[in-house]
Formats: sequence, structure tokens, C-alpha cells
Amino acid sequence: MDAHKVPPLSAVGQLAGLLDSPEIAALVSELEATRWTGRPGYPLRSLVGMALVKSVYAIPTWTRTVALVREHEALRAAIADTQQVPSVYACYRFTAKLRAHSHLLDACIDSVTASLHAQLPELGRNIAIDGSDMPAYANGQRFVSKGGRERADSEFSDPDASWGHRSAVSTRKGGGFYGYKLDMAVCTATDLPLAWNVRTARDNESVHALPLVDKAHGRGFAVETAAMDKGYDLTAIYDGCEARDVRPIIPFRQTPGVKLGQHKPPTCEHGTGGSPDQTLSAARASGVARPASASPPPSWIKADRLHPLIPRETPRFTALYRRRASVEREFGRLKNEWALAPLRVRGLDRVRLHADLTILAKLACALSRARAVPLAA
Repeated sequence: MDAHKVPPLSAVGQLAGLLDSPEIAALVSELEATRWTGRPGYPLRSLVGMALVKSVYAIPTWTRTVALVREHEALRAAIADTQQVPSVYACYRFTAKLRAHSHLLDACIDSVTASLHAQLPELGRNIAIDGSDMPAYANGQRFVSKGGRERADSEFSDPDASWGHRSAVSTRKGGGFYGYKLDMAVCTATDLPLAWNVRTARDNESVHALPLVDKAHGRGFAVETAAMDKGYDLTAIYDGCEARDVRPIIPFRQTPGVKLGQHKPPTCEHGTGGSPDQTLSAARASGVARPASASPPPSWIKADRLHPLIPRETPRFTALYRRRASVEREFGRLKNEWALAPLRVRGLDRVRLHADLTILAKLACALSRARAVPLAA
């Protein structure tokens, strides 16, 4: 069998494999260690399995998740040691436990991404970064009624959410919305999330780009380029990326310097400056560009927003920026195929946990498939 044509697993078989994987089994074991008093309750393996079912079957609520598992004999056998299915209230208590021990979930995510990197060494070489809206499960209207009094802070059902701006998508108009935003860095070769962050909607997306690069580096990914839309076209982003030895792939905004033509290649008596992408590797490593026809080079110009090391007019820049669509595709998959949206929880901590569990399920499934490829050869 071709190693790249692995037959898809059924959802039930996939869930059983995920729960038996070393990374998820380690999470279950560490959570068991925190249970030292009180009634034994439901097995933690079953509760983790319920969280995976919720994402794999794209179910927005715990009520519907519990109802599905109770009706599905194969699912009950896959996730539970007994035929007793955890109740809805047990699932809510389990999420509270995960919030209290969030470091254990973070360690599990780090373990899954490390295993993915071991299976796919090229993972994370080129990334794309963007943010997406997550409307809150709450009423964000400023006034109690049309023409009525202004709503007090204590009257908002989700006080952690805030007003922000989102772009137009398909037939949906752009403009203000009330809720949260998910910032994410994905690998452009696989569309897999490598780092993400959930925050309120009021912050500018550009503030969270460099922390995502740092988080990807912290998980062991050797990031070389980062593609972003023109909303990230800021000097601080360029300088921060270059300081981290990452080449920013960002189109121009029509700033005054661009309108004056300051972005054009530098010139001197030896000719016009060439593409740093086609000059010496030492020039790329030092973070400077030089005129290609100069020998020896009469001057050096430091790379910056107007003169990046991968110039915007080169085919390489065009090819790398075209892959930025991978982050948009992944937002769509997570929202529509993995139940990231619509939100059915309130509060920043709960929304973050919901996003972490959803993306963990996606990455764990990808890891399971990556491990199955050699076995199918």
C-alpha cells in the first residue's frame, strides 16, 4: 500500500486509539494523581474521552455529547471501562478540574506537538499567523433596550468579552462584534496549528504575533518565515521577527514612505541593489542587504520594513505569501468541523479551555494518522 494513502479510521476506532496514545494516557495518569480524596467518581479516561468525542463529532454542548454516547454502544465501549456514561454535571466538573490544573493540559499539548514534530521534521518551517473572531455566548448590547438605559457592567452575562472589529467574510458584513479572538500560527505545509492564544476582542492582532512565534520556538519548531496580512505591516513586527531569525512575509500598507517610493531597491554608483534572497548567505545571516553589482560592496543597508531580506517583488515572496491562506482554512475547519464555534461557554478561562481541547483533539488525530503511515507501507 502507498504510504501516503492510509485508509481513514472510523471515529470510534480513532477515539480508542487517541485514548491509548502515550500523550493522552499521560494526561489521564497525571489527572488521576490529583484525585486523592472524596468519592472515586467517573474514570478520568472516560471524562477525557467525552472531551474528545465533543470535538471529533463537532458537538457544541455537553448535553448533546452525553446523549450521543449513551445511545452509541461502540462509543461507550471505546471511552469507558464500564457501561456507565459520565453525566452532564460530571463533564462540567471535569472542565473545572482542567481549568484548575491547566498546566497538565499545556504539558499534554506540548507533548503532542513534540511527537508531531518527530514524525514530521519539516513541520513549522514556514508558518502563517492571523486572528479570527469568536462571538460570545452572551448579550453584548450596550443598552438594555432600544432607546433605553445603558447596561451596567454587572448586567453583562459575559463581562470578560469585549467589542472588537472583524473583516467581512462571504455574505457577512465586516464591523463590530462582541466576543473574543483566537490568534493562531499554523504550519503552511500541513495547516496544523502550532501555537495559539485566546483573548478579548478589543486588542489589536499585531500585538500577539511575536508571542506566537516565541511559543512556536518554545515547542521546538525551527521557524524560518512567517506570513501575515498587511494588518501586521509594522516596524515592530519586522524588527521582532528579524531578532528571532524569522523572515516576515507581509505585504505593504500604503504608508507615506511607500507613497514616496522609499521602498524601492537602494542604488549607488555601482548600480541598483539586488535581492538579498539571491546574494551571499552571510548577508542574509547578518540581516543586511547589499547592491548585487557592487564588488567589493561599497555600503551595507540594514534590512527593515521597507527593504526586507525577502523582497516583495521576488517569486519566493509571492509563493510564501500565497500559503498564508492555510491559516484561514484552518480557522474554517476548526469552527465548522471541530465545534470551535459557536461558543456555548462564558468567561475567558472557559473559552480558552474550549479552544485548547478542540485543537488538542485535532492535533492528536493528526498525530495518530502520522504514526499510521509507516505501518501501512
